[in-house]
Amino acid sequence: MNRLKSSQLSSADLSSASHSTFVNGSSSLAFPSIASRRRDRTAPPTFSLFAPLHYERRYAYPLLVWLHGEGGSERELRQLMPHVSVRNYVATAVRGGAEGGRSNRAGRTYTWDQSPRATGEAAERVRQCIDVAQQRFNVHPQRVFVAGNGRGGTMALRLALQFPEWFAGAVSLGGPMPTGNAPLGRVKAARGLPLMLASCRESDEYPPARVADDLRLLHSAGFSLALRQYPGAHELTTVMLADMDRWLMQQVCPTSAGAAV
Repeated sequence: MNRLKSSQLSSADLSSASHSTFVNGSSSLAFPSIASRRRDRTAPPTFSLFAPLHYERRYAYPLLVWLHGEGGSERELRQLMPHVSVRNYVATAVRGGAEGGRSNRAGRTYTWDQSPRATGEAAERVRQCIDVAQQRFNVHPQRVFVAGNGRGGTMALRLALQFPEWFAGAVSLGGPMPTGNAPLGRVKAARGLPLMLASCRESDEYPPARVADDLRLLHSAGFSLALRQYPGAHELTTVMLADMDRWLMQQVCPTSAGAAV
């Protein structure tokens, strides 16, 4: 079972196949509108875009919005997508709003703060990222999914619960349910949103007791929920990503899930 760690992702890890699927060969593009409103910052928020292999303009693709884990950045999308699918999705990754305490060969790394202000900034970045992807590619407006790892998974759940009209489903790989600031404040509107949670049995960051608490909470709130549990500690693995792909395709096309690669 191959492990993927956000802090170790860099351009040196990229395969030739993944290079060919990225727009303009660039891992980050600026949000002009955000940059113009926040001129006091040294750099505007950035994101990555992924175009599926053999992209067909007449087909409306699902869009996968990826939120990296602690110590990661939007650059990890290049290594991530070959382990999810190079054909099934248009994908985009959003940079976290707060800089993490570590850096790697790829440069600075980032995280996701759960404060109201940081959540608002994250929502703005994700919304702009979705808009840009829809302008650049043929994206099905009812097939936009948000997913993340660790703290990125927690933010993915928070945004999906806060803005259920944006998404067709949400996935958290190793990230617990958000707490504080009323994450279920729109429970009636969000109740029909499919959710997938994944956890590792030996994880200190998302231990089994907290997984059980989250399951009880979401089931009592009436959510449709899929749970996947894996051996080991808090790790992002290729098996998790393959399972996420299968779950996403079940939401897109239940009768033919797993047909593409």
